This record gives sequence, structure tokens and C-alpha cells, in this order.
Amino acid sequence: MNEKGLEERKIRAEFGGYFGLCTVGGILSAGTTHVAVTPLDVLKVNMQVNPVKYYSIASCLSSLLSEQGPSALWRGWATKFVGYGMQGGCRFGLYEYFKKFYSNVFSEGTRSLVFFASSASAEVIANVVLCPFEAIKIRVQSQPSFGKGLRDGFPKLYASEGLYGFYRGLVPLWGRNLPFSMVMFSTFEHTVDLLYSSVLKSRKEDCSKAKQLCVTCLAGYTAGAVGSLVSNPADNIVTSLYNRKADTLKLAIKKIGLVNLFTRSLPIRIILVGPVVTLQWFFYDCIEVLSGL
Repeated sequence: MNEKGLEERKIRAEFGGYFGLCTVGGILSAGTTHVAVTPLDVLKVNMQVNPVKYYSIASCLSSLLSEQGPSALWRGWATKFVGYGMQGGCRFGLYEYFKKFYSNVFSEGTRSLVFFASSASAEVIANVVLCPFEAIKIRVQSQPSFGKGLRDGFPKLYASEGLYGFYRGLVPLWGRNLPFSMVMFSTFEHTVDLLYSSVLKSRKEDCSKAKQLCVTCLAGYTAGAVGSLVSNPADNIVTSLYNRKADTLKLAIKKIGLVNLFTRSLPIRIILVGPVVTLQWFFYDCIEVLSGL
């Protein structure tokens, strides 16, 4: 092999290792953070499924504790760890891959377009991986009689609804997570640039690791909060479909109502998603720093 071929092979190996580490970082950061906020997720799902009974965060929390005990708040944690861990691996690893790919496709001065295209491409694949786990998680959290978790929920859902049962909510899941991911990554990238250029007024390389991680946390929380506003309607639809409150997308929208699509469970989603995204970026950045990236 000539010198040029060896150099190209070396570059491909370096990028392969980089994308692999980004994927591992995404798995660890997403899986652990989603498990940590399982109680908030349980409250959110139940408030979406039964808004009359669970009309506030306090009423939902007190009702679940009195009726089902503290263990109810941790229903579906294993499903979240595996499902969202795999989604995080695809989301972050493939985002980095597609960002390099689209940077070579689009011209200079189209950074926002690169961020949107990269995150959308990664999220399409990530949600195909996540969808079966999301189906089980929602059932387990909102229907205590359905199953205890992934081990008994998976075969039960397949026996009752077949493969379609796992992917019933794929389209609204894309509707929830595609705009969320596109807004989240773009907001994060632009917020980071803004903080370095206008607040710290220095390059990232010239800042200490502590300052870099603070910037990551601020940008991560901003990205999570903005993403929640955009994706809340589809999140309500996903929960409705998986709980058989409606059989079609059109019927789900009609039953929930246009205003409720945007407002139902929004406060708890912001409380839930903001810290999750912040911690994901924090852990992800820490893994990159420890790996020498």
C-alpha cells in the first residue's frame, strides 16, 4: 500500500475511534440520566394519560404513593436505561458522523443547516431503536397490571399486539424527537458559541476545563428547555397512542385538544428534560475530556 493509502487508512481509523467513543459517551450519558429522573417521567406519563385524576404534579405524586407505594415511581427504570441508552448512543455518535458528512456537502456559512441535517439524520435511526422500549415503558408506568418492566413487558406486548405494538407510536415519536433533537443540538451549538464569544470573550481552548464544563451545562439546560416547548404536542400524542386512548393520530389530536397538546404536562416536561439534557451534555463532555478528545 502506498503512502497516500496508508494515510487515508490512518485517518479513517482515527475517525472510527472518535465516533465509537462518541457513541459510548452517548450510551452512558443518556442511559444514566434517564434512569435518574424516572420518578419525574412516571409522573409525566400518568398526568398525560389521566389528566382529570392527576391534575397537578402534587396530586399525581400523592395519589401514586398512597395507591401503589414508592416503588411505583421507579417503574420502567430498566427499560429507560436500555432504550434511552441505545438512543443516546445513536443520537450522539451518529450526530458527530453526520456533522462531518454534511460539513463536506454544504458550503461555508451554513452551520445551522449542518446542525439541523445532522441531528435529524441521527434521530431518525435513534428512534427506530428506541421505539419498542418506549412502548413498554409507557405501558408499565401507566398500567401497573400490564407488567413490572422490560423482562415481562416485552413478551406480553408482542403476544397481544405483535410487532406493530412496538412501533405503533413511531411516527409521533419522530414528530416528538426529530424537532426536539434538531432544536436541541442547534440551540446547544449556538449557545456555546454565544457564551464563548460574548460572555467569556475567549476561545474554548483558552478556558479551563471547569469553565468549559460550566458553558456545557448552561448551553445544555437552554437547549433542553427550548426543545421541550417544540416537542410537547407530539409527546402527548405518543402517550395517548400507546395507552390506547386513541387508535389513530387524528383521533388522538381530537381527543386531547389543540390547546392541551401544547400545555398538558409542559411544566413537568421542562423540569424533566432540562436537567436530563444538561446532565447528558455534562457527562458526554466529561467522557470526551477523559478520553483526550
